[in-house]
Amino acid sequence: MATSLSFFSSTIFLSNPNIKINSSQNRVLLKPLTTTTIRSEAAAATIPILSFDGTEVGSTTLNLKSAPLDTARAVVHRGLITDLRNQRAGTASTLTRAQVRGGGIKPYPQKKTGRARQGSKRTPLRPGGGVVFGPKPKDWSVKINKKEKRLAISTALSSATENAIVVEEFNDKFEKPKTKEFIELMRRWGLDPKEKALFLMTEVDENVILSSRNIKTLKMLTPRTLNLFDILDSEKLVFTKSAVEFLNERYGDDNDNEWEFEEDGDEVEESAENSE
Repeated sequence: MATSLSFFSSTIFLSNPNIKINSSQNRVLLKPLTTTTIRSEAAAATIPILSFDGTEVGSTTLNLKSAPLDTARAVVHRGLITDLRNQRAGTASTLTRAQVRGGGIKPYPQKKTGRARQGSKRTPLRPGGGVVFGPKPKDWSVKINKKEKRLAISTALSSATENAIVVEEFNDKFEKPKTKEFIELMRRWGLDPKEKALFLMTEVDENVILSSRNIKTLKMLTPRTLNLFDILDSEKLVFTKSAVEFLNERYGDDNDNEWEFEEDGDEVEESAENSE
């Protein structure tokens, strides 16, 4: 039986010899690395195929690359953080006291008022004044290698194969949008509508989209919109046959199973068999 990978497992996180804990400051410290070798392993899993009626009609194999157990958590974490940081707009901006309008004259006399002296209305101590150390526009984007990102997605998919099923194509089964029928279909497949589920289909019919969009716990994705966050956030994964073929072709195992990256993330050496 395939080993299930827990993304928040401390044993996986601490199994890396390059990671140690500073107990006095309660922080995790990383040893500096000049060159890191990332190896991928084949992780084949057999998944049952269900018909539209919910009966098992066969099985298929999902053969994806997977990072070793000691580096899997780090690879997936880097891919996830990259996605989340690249979504940040970085447009938050506040005005300092030099940029706030007004304040050219002294608010009130220096003496004989019994109040603290004030030299400008733009001081941060007054309402409407400038902001001290406020946010300014910033670029939060970070770079990740394309192959490293693919390895993170394939590792996350491989770790969730125990909670995955494969279904036959059902785009032509919905003649009109009907959410109730889609919920009944999920229950025939053993899915709870209250649990988070991810559907991966190569093509999605409009009636299927309209039938499933009111189910808040369901994500309907295509190969173009497949992302790491939704994979980790889902409790159940549902693939169509064509989606399994896409995953095996895109993230499947091949002869090239070793890449080297410098500390800044730039690729150093690549096998000629997998060069693009």
